[in-house]
Amino acid sequence: MTKIPRMLGTLILSAALAALVGVTPAALAAKDVGKGHDHRTFHANGKIDYGKIGDSYKADLVMYLAGNQFMVMQDLIGDFQKRNPDIKTVFVETIPPGQILKGQLLKQGKIAGHKIAMNPDLFASVNVNHLKKLRAKDMMRDYMIYTHNKLELEVLEGNPKHIKGPEDLARDDVVVTLPNPLTEGIFKFYGSKMLKMLGIYEKVTANKQCKSCWAIEGKTWFTSRHHRETPIRLLEGKTDVGLVWTTEITYQRSIGRKIEGVVIPPPYNMQSKVAYAIGALKKGRNQYNATRFLAYLGTDEAQDIYAKHGFIRATQEERRLKPLPTPAMKSRAH
Repeated sequence: MTKIPRMLGTLILSAALAALVGVTPAALAAKDVGKGHDHRTFHANGKIDYGKIGDSYKADLVMYLAGNQFMVMQDLIGDFQKRNPDIKTVFVETIPPGQILKGQLLKQGKIAGHKIAMNPDLFASVNVNHLKKLRAKDMMRDYMIYTHNKLELEVLEGNPKHIKGPEDLARDDVVVTLPNPLTEGIFKFYGSKMLKMLGIYEKVTANKQCKSCWAIEGKTWFTSRHHRETPIRLLEGKTDVGLVWTTEITYQRSIGRKIEGVVIPPPYNMQSKVAYAIGALKKGRNQYNATRFLAYLGTDEAQDIYAKHGFIRATQEERRLKPLPTPAMKSRAH
């Protein structure tokens, strides 16, 4: 038998897999995990600029948001600017909120080698405690809950490994991709809790805390930056199942990828706990525009846009601005 060179063999395998899952080898090679949409400037005329970090210092409205909303932004900001045409430019960052809090709001950070403004007008996280930390430093006063999400398992279309539920993450014959526990709130605050509730946390993670690494060699991989890396790992045959937000599956299917979801039942899907909180920073340059966006976010029209992308509507009561809790005064020792 003629031996196939290793590189050629890899290309043949990639092409065969691509044919099976309905994407081209070029699409796989692109490794599109949404990073190109992490920093966008939306113009009132419909133009969108990508990666212009410097716009965080000069746009008419600057927002740093939890990354799993990236697919909503074009519809949402477009509708907002149609209603507020005087707001010519809106700069939006969508990355893990823990990275935003620690590396951009509390200290000067860089994105792609460029400094990014430390005073966005609005900050949103899937963990309200992030906002409470800003309140403790007198950087934010009020907040609102504006949408909800839930955990779901992501597999290739047809579910070749016959994953039935989250308990199957502990199966020895299943390779798992999980959001990293260091910067991805989806796992740090919710996925890890789900595994612990099921009694399989140690079996699946070996209690390891790292990113871009094997928690268990050949069994459980922790992502580098985004849970959005999971679809590509599935399409490349590197994993059998991943833990993502249900909205990620809605998005992957909307762009034609052969991906499907496996429902996680409550309470393990964390639907009752996953609430997106947003507030204006006191040092933001565009206070009035921030107020206008918060008012818009509470409308039924904005809620409909989020629901279109798989999110769960917030109640009218949740959409009302309310004060963040004031940090309790520490008692002095006598």
